[in-house]
Amino acid sequence: MSEALLEVRDLEVYFPIKKGVLKKTTGNVKAVNGLNLSVNKGETLGIVGESGCGKSTLARTILGLEKPTSGDILIEGESILNYSAKQMHRLRRDVQMVFQDPFTSLNPRMKVSEIIAAPLKAYKMTDNIEQRVKELMDLVGLKPEYHDRLPHEFSGGQRQRIGIARAIALKPKLIVCDEPVSALDVSVQAQVINLFEDLQKELDLTYVFIAHDLSVIKHIADKVSVMYLGKMMERSDSESFYNHAQHPYTNALLSAIPLPDPGKEKTRERIVLKGELPSPANPPTGCVFHTRCPIARDYCKENTPQLERKGNEEHEVACFFPIEKGMVEAGSENLLR
Repeated sequence: MSEALLEVRDLEVYFPIKKGVLKKTTGNVKAVNGLNLSVNKGETLGIVGESGCGKSTLARTILGLEKPTSGDILIEGESILNYSAKQMHRLRRDVQMVFQDPFTSLNPRMKVSEIIAAPLKAYKMTDNIEQRVKELMDLVGLKPEYHDRLPHEFSGGQRQRIGIARAIALKPKLIVCDEPVSALDVSVQAQVINLFEDLQKELDLTYVFIAHDLSVIKHIADKVSVMYLGKMMERSDSESFYNHAQHPYTNALLSAIPLPDPGKEKTRERIVLKGELPSPANPPTGCVFHTRCPIARDYCKENTPQLERKGNEEHEVACFFPIEKGMVEAGSENLLR
């Protein structure tokens, strides 16, 4: 069995709501609410959910950019929450991030070579730095002769490759990818996803890959977790997830994936969720999804479901009335090589 590189235990991240002249705390935005997950070395964990479900907050907390309210985060079995600044500096070598926007994540006044070299200089890895930068550019599919160009001279896909080169410069063990392809065209998304897969094999990387598009996650993730309003709704290995999704929310997300067969796409029924996403400052009682669930019952309004194994020992779902057979046919092969 693979060893867990990352573990998140009972994680809660609340942001206080302050009002009045005295800035009195009147409540909390529960961005992440009792989350558990683990990622083994060499795996890719896909985390999916709507905007506002807490995905990015989770990513920033794993990286130490947000302070959790409670819970624990372990890297290779060691808690990082009480790390000193010096310890966090060492941790940065092993845990890196690829951001959503490939333009705003790059300094517009720095040349590509300077951007990629920045982490190397920060850790005083300056031996043959020019050669190392050229190797990294070649590794991510950028021509080394572009080293003196500025970010605005590149396309969106090329800029994201620069961000990836910067992320792998220190040879990290874990890379957190916060919707790294959502701002790119579909054809470019495919190229960048293929690049992630190639780098994982070549450099033995582990990914936490965050996205709102299940068709993207399908082609890169070994395991998939679905978040809704700060909570985990369902998690499983990728094959079981796409073939036997059991949570109503997961099935609604799957129904949004276009099918490659026009005939099937035309005749299948879409699951359209009614209502707006509730506020994380005042989440519903009981099951947080019951206000939009097409099969919710009165029991769901008063009781909170926990993640439990259903059938496949790797498949867990937080639902009192899980769907035994998937409600939708999922699939989209438009991102395959």
